[in-house]
Amino acid sequence: MPLLSTASKCRWGAFLESRGRNRKVHVVNVNVSNTSLQDVAAETGKRFILFGRFMLPDQSEHACRLRNITPDDAEIISDVEVEVGTHIVAYIDDIGRLEGVVSGRMPDGFVLALRLTRVGRERICRRLQWLRDKALGKVVEQRRHERFSPKDSKSVITLPDGRSYPCEVLDISLSGASVRTQVLPEIGTHVMLGRMRGRVVRYHEQGIAVEFVRLMEQKELDAQIRKP
Repeated sequence: MPLLSTASKCRWGAFLESRGRNRKVHVVNVNVSNTSLQDVAAETGKRFILFGRFMLPDQSEHACRLRNITPDDAEIISDVEVEVGTHIVAYIDDIGRLEGVVSGRMPDGFVLALRLTRVGRERICRRLQWLRDKALGKVVEQRRHERFSPKDSKSVITLPDGRSYPCEVLDISLSGASVRTQVLPEIGTHVMLGRMRGRVVRYHEQGIAVEFVRLMEQKELDAQIRKP
């Protein structure tokens, strides 16, 4: 089942808001030149392999890869056979949380019809734009504080609903940490990394970056890092 990838998917028309006899027109514009992951790959000459996991209604989780995505559909590669009409929640590297219903099957996976609000559709467009800019070398990672290797990299990440997952702290600073994990909460989600409270600020190849709610005290950091 082919995916639609027209520029109109990321162009938002006007809608009317009526209050009595007064009507106001609100226009939302998303200025992106690419409307699918395949468009981004074609423009940049880069091959994108975005890994992730998806959850079935029975709460079982399965590994997957993302072949293509638009604000309407996502092509998911998986060895698991999923029936049309199945509700799916997926977490994809560099994209985030996706939710929808399986609308078709492919030889190596399935097509997910996304259930997105206007804001959610804009988020997909922005993530595609970010992937394009990153592939073209226009994204520079900014770090406020020097990062160090932890003494003990093993930790636990706890989600707002109380679910906890083992993870590995790749590096840590006064303001945040880079974490290797298979769990990919949506950007902005507040989590507990060990005993530190923070929020997910971005994705990377191995997991997520967490920004702490409060700056760690220098002595706290010194107790956790590996001395040179």
